[in-house]
Amino acid sequence: MKRAFSAILVTTAVCGGVSAGDRAAAVAGQARQSLIQRDGDIAVSQPGPHEGGGTTTAYPFFADAPEFAIVFRKRALHPGSGIGCHPHGKDEIYYVVSGRGEFTLDGVKHPVGPGSAMLTRDGSTHCLKQVGNEDLVIIVNYLKDPKEG
Repeated sequence: MKRAFSAILVTTAVCGGVSAGDRAAAVAGQARQSLIQRDGDIAVSQPGPHEGGGTTTAYPFFADAPEFAIVFRKRALHPGSGIGCHPHGKDEIYYVVSGRGEFTLDGVKHPVGPGSAMLTRDGSTHCLKQVGNEDLVIIVNYLKDPKEG
């Protein structure tokens, strides 16, 4: 499924008391424009990453933003889905927004739920499985590999 890149341009460079024309000129002059995106505009149905199984919904925020070095992704793991065990060559943060899961970090299983933050370091292995009746919703954040753009 091809995702639609829908964004609203905003600027923090000019505030208050500035005419609409001046604001538009300032935004147009930005080398890298600021963006706002919404879940419904970027949602993509995908199988569980790393052969985790089941169905997930990914929200790849700002994936197409030029010269943006951060991955900031929301993912809903639907009942029965997961992110398969895989090694990592970079630091990565998972944050649980809602739902329940089982996070396996370097072979040790940990129950996780809303407010749990998991830092996986370069060289660790991890996986995540949704448990319970509701979606496990997480935020994933890491630095892009320079080859990713």
